[in-house]
Amino acid sequence: MQQSSAPFLWTVTDGHAGNLRQAQALAAALGGRARNCTLQARAPWRWLAPRRLPAARHAFGSDFARALDAPPALAIGCGRQAALATRLLRARGSRAVQILDPRIAPRHWDLVIAPEHDDLQGANVIRLLGSLHPVDDDWLAAARAHFTALGTLAKPRTTLLLGGTSAHARFEPARIDALVARLLQRVDAENGCLLVTTSRRTPAEVLARLRTRLSGKSNVVLNGPGDGGNLYPGMLAWADRIVCTADSVNMLSEACATAVPVFAAGLDELRGRPRRFVDSLLGLGRLRPVDDALATFAVTPLRETARVAAEVRQRLGLDDRAARL
Repeated sequence: MQQSSAPFLWTVTDGHAGNLRQAQALAAALGGRARNCTLQARAPWRWLAPRRLPAARHAFGSDFARALDAPPALAIGCGRQAALATRLLRARGSRAVQILDPRIAPRHWDLVIAPEHDDLQGANVIRLLGSLHPVDDDWLAAARAHFTALGTLAKPRTTLLLGGTSAHARFEPARIDALVARLLQRVDAENGCLLVTTSRRTPAEVLARLRTRLSGKSNVVLNGPGDGGNLYPGMLAWADRIVCTADSVNMLSEACATAVPVFAAGLDELRGRPRRFVDSLLGLGRLRPVDDALATFAVTPLRETARVAAEVRQRLGLDDRAARL
């Protein structure tokens, strides 16, 4: 477990990027300096979390066991492993906020924050559309200031966010080939540019095909593993429109927090809970299916993090002074 100094507030995750990002986004929105705790779960708790077993104190090793003797005032967890850790911290006196459906009764935490598409109910449940993230006007302005070179590229700038195969969506290389060809045809006709970024879930085969297909094109920027830094924030901030594969709730949530049109690709392959989320965005008019025109439309940025943080603060009786301790 990795720690830094900030005793009032901890974020607790398994270290996976999506979970860490949500926990840190909520902590920042609450105004607090967070101590980031990365869990290393042991068997059998690795498989059974968040259910408690005898000796659960030792589920995450000796560092966490010792940390339970000096728990924070507030613990924010995200993900199934963290749900056990926040339960243990709550038993030692922490206020516990758990992000994502823990798959057991919400009564084991002070608050549970869950996406609407999970349909979790409870008096202590705060529901949101999509996921928590840091994207707002200040975040976008900082990204533009940091990635100024992207702002010199030809407009309109079309940003393509690629996810990967998931339990609810297929991610076939041939479909990605067809999508990229479609977008290239559009940006070439407009004399614009295409900014492409991949995720950790993007198959290596897809990335290899992209490198071959896009190599040498002056109006294309491809950012993947080994390309020297993460351009994702800049690609969001400088986009005139965004195309996102429909498999990723997190990427769609962040894309829809910008002030530009967002188009979803791969809707026919999407099912389950993420499909319900996408259908909500389509119904609100914040998202449209990708097509050949990619015509602009008026948007209202989807930003749930500040609202959720305000509700957390109100329900737990927090004030700004306490969160900054």
